[in-house]
Amino acid sequence: MAFTLQSAAALLNQHHLLREVIEDGTWTIDPTKLRDRSFSDLSYDTRTVTPDTLLFCKGRFSPEYLKGANESGLSCYVAEEDFSDFTTATGIIVNNASKAMSLLSAAFFDFPQHDLTVVGITGTKGKTTTAYFTQAVLNAYSGGKTALFSSVDNCLDGEHYEESDLTTPESLDLFRMMHQAVLNGMRYLVMEVSSQAYKVERVYGLHFDIGVFLNITPDHISSIEHPSFEDYLFCKRQIIANSKQMLLGRDSDHFSLLQEDALSRGIKVSTFAMRDEEGHQSDADVVAVSDEGTRPAFHIFEEGRDLGEYSLSIEGAFNEANAAAAFAIVRALGVPEGDDSLQALESVRISGRMERFVSPEGVIAYVDYAHNYASIKALVDFVYQRYGQDKPRITLVTGSAGNKAIDRREGIVKAAQDRIARFIFTTEDTDTEPNAEICAQLMSYVTNPSVEAGVEEDRVKAITEAYEDALLHRDRLNVLLITGKGEELWIKDMNRHVEYEGDTNVVARLFKGGKR
Repeated sequence: MAFTLQSAAALLNQHHLLREVIEDGTWTIDPTKLRDRSFSDLSYDTRTVTPDTLLFCKGRFSPEYLKGANESGLSCYVAEEDFSDFTTATGIIVNNASKAMSLLSAAFFDFPQHDLTVVGITGTKGKTTTAYFTQAVLNAYSGGKTALFSSVDNCLDGEHYEESDLTTPESLDLFRMMHQAVLNGMRYLVMEVSSQAYKVERVYGLHFDIGVFLNITPDHISSIEHPSFEDYLFCKRQIIANSKQMLLGRDSDHFSLLQEDALSRGIKVSTFAMRDEEGHQSDADVVAVSDEGTRPAFHIFEEGRDLGEYSLSIEGAFNEANAAAAFAIVRALGVPEGDDSLQALESVRISGRMERFVSPEGVIAYVDYAHNYASIKALVDFVYQRYGQDKPRITLVTGSAGNKAIDRREGIVKAAQDRIARFIFTTEDTDTEPNAEICAQLMSYVTNPSVEAGVEEDRVKAITEAYEDALLHRDRLNVLLITGKGEELWIKDMNRHVEYEGDTNVVARLFKGGKR
């Protein structure tokens, strides 16, 4: 069915978003009074406009951008204000341009979510790993018919993975990708859902067959993200109202609130957890059970029944909790007990997630995307669980993102400073905030006089310095933790992606390979 001015206005009116349509001085809420026209494309970028494009003017949109669009033949736009002084194009004026873009994008691409079983995963940490585990099992189960949208990679055909830009894409891109996945024959979609996705309406109108809430700790709190933890949690909780069934991490902070939220809406709730003792395998519906004596092997229990023993290629006890979540998801979707596809999660590796390297001299390095209090704490906990008997000397090479999540900086230091030997603060994605100021702020939070701390803004030099310093302390086991960038081959600086070697590549080069 053609996507037209009249059909777009009707959908917006149905959702109480339409204010009026303005064309040649005529203001109306009845677009049938105006000349109808079809659109062959949607865009939120004025540089891509053609005469048949419906343009969305959202966010920090400047009407000056319309000059080039006018020259390209712009005929219609969606915005929260009238731009008649800047263009002769028809204006669809709405209460919320981001909500409008999400609704209209879904309609333009023929509501692709209806042709997919969609799993949405949120939480402060573990989203990506859980998504990869889940996609691996569903992909094996469906014969390669499972798409993935994650903060690391997107996969639209069950086979090829391309680096992503956002944890949850802009709604127009999201529905375009979903449409392509449907055209590629995908039956399932597993996607990460960020708090910002709800904050800025990227997933407005999208409902999940399965919603997953892993955990919650303070993060993304800043003047341009969430003003408070309450707002962060509230945005995360919106996945509950937009899911047919919820799977909740039993040990999540505010679990009772999450459960109340779901049950008050009549939404079925199941739970998952990780335990170190078999005696507790019944306090959640799906439980991963292991201890230091059996790792990397662990058992999965469902409602007290042992579903078998599994091992992960990705180290860290916290990933067993992610595996429990993935098991809960695929079992809720009907993957049979004992099905061979369940073994698929054992071979999952994620670039830049708990990547282990050992140098010829015995220095151990882990490259990981850990970037906040919870994930840094979990990473250091893992080192002590794995190597504590050797009294390791730990060096953390880290930075923090610019222009957002300011609370992370103190959290990173707090999570590590009493348990490591040295910090080396360096560049991460600084955006437009000067990296020197970010590093200085990180330094200001170091209060333990026993920990060394310094700044090396050049990230390659920082990693090299950590390795060379470890070689000077060969009387102890040295563990380097390189966090924040993983395998990404760029660093965002002044709104540009600047080429970067990648943490995994730097460590592999210094260690002469050394990965195992």
